[in-house]
Amino acid sequence: MKAIRKYQGVTPQLGERAFVDHSAVVIGDVQIGADSSVWPMTVIRGDMQRIRIGARTSVQDASVLHITHAGPFNPDGFPLLIGDDVTIAHKVMLHGCSIGSRVLIGMCSIVMDGAVVEDEVIVGAGSLVPPGKRLESGFLYVGSPVKQVRPLTDKERAFFTYSAANYVKLKDLHLAEGYDRP
Repeated sequence: MKAIRKYQGVTPQLGERAFVDHSAVVIGDVQIGADSSVWPMTVIRGDMQRIRIGARTSVQDASVLHITHAGPFNPDGFPLLIGDDVTIAHKVMLHGCSIGSRVLIGMCSIVMDGAVVEDEVIVGAGSLVPPGKRLESGFLYVGSPVKQVRPLTDKERAFFTYSAANYVKLKDLHLAEGYDRP
């Protein structure tokens, strides 16, 4: 399997020292920032709209990232935009939404079309962010659908950059082992 796939003449672009596990698939109009990582069995499909992932962002195992195409029900569609220092945990689904910087999206969460997650937000594991919902900066959100639970602590805010830096170190070890190659 080829991890990086051109689609309709557009090849995904990887920033300096970015890591894409050889079992992941990245297709089309996708840009992945420096020191970011895409882990096993993840699919990032930019086939009908663009996907932009910032620096030091990790997209963990079995996550699915896609867009909302432009059509009669949504004339402009929605790209998928993700900031810097974001930790996207295992089996997360992000679809045509915007994720700010310094965000943690918990395991098995779903963020839907047109939703906006501002900077410095934690979305708890198993949460559903409905279409068009905006999550305000500085809070923990949990549930299905998500509800604002409480302000983030200083320790939680410090975790964003810690987690991002930890995944940068880990992806460097995986690069050294050659796990970006079949």
